[in-house]
Amino acid sequence: MITENAAMPRVLGLYETHLTVADLKTSVDFYRDVVGLEPAATFEERKVAFLWVDDRKTGMLGLWETGSSPLKMRLHIAFRVTVDGVLQAPANLKAKGVEPLGFTGQAAIEPVVLGWMPALSIYFKDPDGHSIEFISLLDDAPDRNFGVRPFSEWKAKA
Repeated sequence: MITENAAMPRVLGLYETHLTVADLKTSVDFYRDVVGLEPAATFEERKVAFLWVDDRKTGMLGLWETGSSPLKMRLHIAFRVTVDGVLQAPANLKAKGVEPLGFTGQAAIEPVVLGWMPALSIYFKDPDGHSIEFISLLDDAPDRNFGVRPFSEWKAKA
């Protein structure tokens, strides 16, 4: 029975999310070597692996192998990083053979700013085509009219 006056606990953050992957080893290697996550546990019999996001108290990513089925879901996940981390990400991704992408999926040489937040972001794809984002909130005042444009344009408007 649902009680209308029952107060739900305050959500403090997102602890865990899961992605389906075609090949578990390839994806674990990617999230370990490119994204920088620490492997937590692998359960071969269930074809699942878990990686820590920051530390055990902060978050976890689960990867579930589905094989080479022609039906695939393309999902999005954003990892909170420092401003410097986002700014360095395009070069670091390129060095690891991963194409940095802008908001609409085009090749990018610098991060973009989502003006309404505002947040600094860079995107890239994992081996299964999931959209991965490194994001950092900026201390600047939001500017909804800015839209989503390169960081260099955000700096120039100041």
